[in-house]
Amino acid sequence: MTELLCHHDSYLKEFEARVVEVNAAERSVALDRTAFFPGGGGQPCDKGWLGEVPVTRTARQGDVAWHWLDGEPPAVGSTVAGRLDWDLRYRLMRTHTAFHILCGVVWRDWKAQVTGGNMEPLKGRMDFEFETLHGDLVAEIEKRINAEVAAARPVAVKVLPREEAFQIPDLIRTKINLLPEGIREVRIVEIQGLDLQADGGTHVANTREVGRIRVAGYESKGKINKRIKLEIGD
Repeated sequence: MTELLCHHDSYLKEFEARVVEVNAAERSVALDRTAFFPGGGGQPCDKGWLGEVPVTRTARQGDVAWHWLDGEPPAVGSTVAGRLDWDLRYRLMRTHTAFHILCGVVWRDWKAQVTGGNMEPLKGRMDFEFETLHGDLVAEIEKRINAEVAAARPVAVKVLPREEAFQIPDLIRTKINLLPEGIREVRIVEIQGLDLQADGGTHVANTREVGRIRVAGYESKGKINKRIKLEIGD
C-alpha cells in the first residue's frame, strides 16, 4: 500500500521513499509513499523526478502508486528522492479549486448537479444538469465565481469515516456516486462558506490563489446536459 502524501499536504514538493516493487519491462516502480498525485476525478497525474530520472506518468493500481520512468528504475529496497514538477502541480491545484468554486456556485444558486468533467493545467470543462444555458446566464456564472475567488475563502481538507461523511447533505455533487463501496474513509474538501464535497485531488489553500477565471465557452451536450468550459489566468 502506498501512502499518498499529497492527500495530507498538497504543497509538498520533495520527499524520500522506499522502492517496494519494480517492473523492469515497463520501467516503472512502486513506492511505499509518494507526493505524486496518481490521477483521478478528472485531475491528471503529476510528473517530476526520482533522483535525476524523469517521472513521465503516475497511476494507482489497487492500493499501490506506480511511477513510470524515462530511464533505468532503481532497485527494490533502495531509497529514492522524489521531486515534483511543481509548476505543473500548482497549475492543476489552481484549476481543480476553480472547478470546485464553479460547482459550489452552480449548486448553491441553481441546484444543478455535475454530470461529468475533465481538466488540464489552467483549463477544463464541467457538465451540469441545466435544461437551458445562454449567454446572460453564463456571464452571471462567471461574475459569481470570480466573486468567490476575490472573497479569499480558505480551502481545507479532512478525512471522515464513511458513515459520518454520508450524513453531510449533498456531499456527492455528481449525478452518479463515484465512491466505491469498499472505501471506509472519505476525504472531504471544503471551500469555507461555499462548497463541501468528497474529493481525492489536490487544491490550493485559499480561493484567491486560483486567479481570474474566464468562461471560455459553453454548449449543449443533451436535453439536460450542458457543458461549461473554463480557463484560468496564468
